[in-house]
Amino acid sequence: MRYRQLGASSLTVSEISLGSWRTIGTAVDTETAARCVRKAFDCGINFFDTANMYGKGAAEQLLGDLLSAYRRDDYVLATKLFYPMSETDRGLSRTQVFKQIDASLTRLGVDHVDLYQCHRFDSDTPLEETMEALTDVVRAGKARYVGFSEWPVSGIKHARDLDGVVPFVSSQPRYSMLYRKNERRIFPLCRELGIGQIVWSPLAQGILTGKYKPGMAPPPGSRSERKSLGRFFKPPVLRAIEKLKPIASDLSLTLPQLSLAWVLRGDLISSAIIGASRPEQIETNCGASGVDLELSVLERIDEVLAQVMRR
Repeated sequence: MRYRQLGASSLTVSEISLGSWRTIGTAVDTETAARCVRKAFDCGINFFDTANMYGKGAAEQLLGDLLSAYRRDDYVLATKLFYPMSETDRGLSRTQVFKQIDASLTRLGVDHVDLYQCHRFDSDTPLEETMEALTDVVRAGKARYVGFSEWPVSGIKHARDLDGVVPFVSSQPRYSMLYRKNERRIFPLCRELGIGQIVWSPLAQGILTGKYKPGMAPPPGSRSERKSLGRFFKPPVLRAIEKLKPIASDLSLTLPQLSLAWVLRGDLISSAIIGASRPEQIETNCGASGVDLELSVLERIDEVLAQVMRR
């Protein structure tokens, strides 16, 4: 496993990180989740990402229980707030920031998180209020750094221009071979500001595993049955992905490994978040760390996906 610095922070994170969206605390039973966390450590993963709204606190609770078996200094822990936790609890107001960080720390069983992230931008709360509250959270020692996920350029710039508040060190955008929209404006701005990228859905919610075949019904229980694959579960996309398999094979890689290595090319991305319902998936996906793709391979990938990627 290789490690990278997270933006301008002092945090060093594994290139592959383990997330808990739709897995730990929800779709994956406790024993399997425990095996996944053990496998993550065995593979060199030191970065674990969750959010208060995953299972309405269930993901934080179980992840905290599982991580309690390890030294706190041996892992980097990140969580988020914004989405509703009740009919009245949502957003990034000062009240919510203070309430939700305390609730998250209680569920996680720790006295601080390394990274506290705004899950989305809150247009109903003055940004000054949010950033001042986050600054107080850091000063109180409840979080070491702060970040955001899927914020607009205007919000990122506004936060940068505020005086006396802690700076963001991380961005958590959607990013994969198939979804590259953030390359245009978000990535260049973040590079300028020393903000690292922790990308979610690097396998396009499972599409880039190659398990979905053109003309075939999705496997029982798969994400596409819940309509979460959306625009990517289409024949032209699935046919293009079939053409990626020989490229991966030529490099002695699995398709997920190729997809993750593509995301991690260069130094733009700090870490790619994977989900797992089985420990074997973690071991396989971690094989992408340290893989350097030559320019000719990147060009072949772009040629195959030219008509189906979103830019």
